[in-house]
Amino acid sequence: MKSKIPVQLGQKYEIKITGMGQSGEGVGRFENFTVFIPYALPGETVEAKITLVKKNYATGEIVSILEKTSDRIKPICKVYDDCGACQLQHYSYEAQLNAKKQKVIDMMEHIAIKKDIIIHPTIPSVHEWHYRNKMQFPIGRSKKEGIIVGCYAHSSHNIINTENCHIQKHTNNVIANAVREMATKFKLSVYDEKTHYGLLRHVVGRTNRDETECMVVLVTAQPKIPRVREIVNFLRSKIPNLTSVVQNINTGRNNIIMGKECKILWGASHITDRLGSLKFKISALSFFQVNTEQAEKLYECALKYANLTGKETVIDGYCGTGTISLFLAQKAKKVYGMEIVPEAIHDAIANARDNNIRNAEFLTGDAAKLMPQLYRKGLRPDVIVTDPPRAGCAPEVLKTFAAMRPKRIVYVSCNPASLARDIGILDELGYKATEIQPVDMFPQTGHVESVCLLIKK
Repeated sequence: MKSKIPVQLGQKYEIKITGMGQSGEGVGRFENFTVFIPYALPGETVEAKITLVKKNYATGEIVSILEKTSDRIKPICKVYDDCGACQLQHYSYEAQLNAKKQKVIDMMEHIAIKKDIIIHPTIPSVHEWHYRNKMQFPIGRSKKEGIIVGCYAHSSHNIINTENCHIQKHTNNVIANAVREMATKFKLSVYDEKTHYGLLRHVVGRTNRDETECMVVLVTAQPKIPRVREIVNFLRSKIPNLTSVVQNINTGRNNIIMGKECKILWGASHITDRLGSLKFKISALSFFQVNTEQAEKLYECALKYANLTGKETVIDGYCGTGTISLFLAQKAKKVYGMEIVPEAIHDAIANARDNNIRNAEFLTGDAAKLMPQLYRKGLRPDVIVTDPPRAGCAPEVLKTFAAMRPKRIVYVSCNPASLARDIGILDELGYKATEIQPVDMFPQTGHVESVCLLIKK
């Protein structure tokens, strides 16, 4: 018999908020039916109007707050109600940290069906504000404001003009404002997603932890930029410590931010940043953690769980540009990093060379295929470290991990739900999750990173 959905579209209901969803929205239940409500906070009771009904859940919007939590605060950003970049500025920071730990607990209990894993308090960010070293803002035009540069509104591609994003490093805000002024001054066209006409699509800003270097990337829909020398000189006059101006060409009719082709318009091909004692060159297309100081804490936790003495062989299953691999190589006998993206492996090899690390070897390919080849050649890893994409690890990758019989698996995750699913699979394959350390990489948002230690049974 088909169960009846207790809520109806457009109707109002009184809902108690008990948790926080993946994107920071409040999660409540009405007659045992899950309802997601943006801006509602755990501990509150709200009157909500239902805006979407699905088979297993509904979404709603706040009509009024009937019981308000003492953790609700006033957001500091003037465009917060419209902008989609942050979700939790109206939540005290201490409460954010507690809610992120609880989110991990909920995922472990409801998906992994595990209540015996030690889950530590969330490690707070060194900086609650102005922590992002990378900015990616779309460029558009409005009748009222002219050229606009900023964040997308919630669940849309409407651009909110943003002059001072409070989670961006100050240099990135300078870059965004300079590019807005530049596009206006030189009368540059902006790309229209509907007509596919126009030049400027996005501006990407990158800076290092102490903001002594920065890069401007102009993402264009066409190969040629008019008056390019004048534009470069204008940006140099407006942006202190400018190191590089790059054009990225994206001619695709899509909403992907960057294309594959880059041109150096002026300056260096990269900026330089550091994680711990390691230095990294960051180009326009390089992956690098956006919260540098917090990335150090994340990697230090992974290193602690790996428990290296200098005698171990380690495999890094999703090594990217080699950041975690190189951290591990400082304490391991040998590290093998694997990544399916050739450009990332190229950067990883260069990063190892620049840091004079010789016990790290990087291989291009799918870990599920490379690892069995290495196993047949006699490789027996003591530790496997994995930092997969948001979707988690494919089942065949997890089976490959277990088949190599390491003593420990260290799983770095940006999604508690996929982590919980993979913990359940690994448990059946002989690996028990013993503890998880949540790390707040993205204050003012609903996202939480975690490091999980799994021990061979």
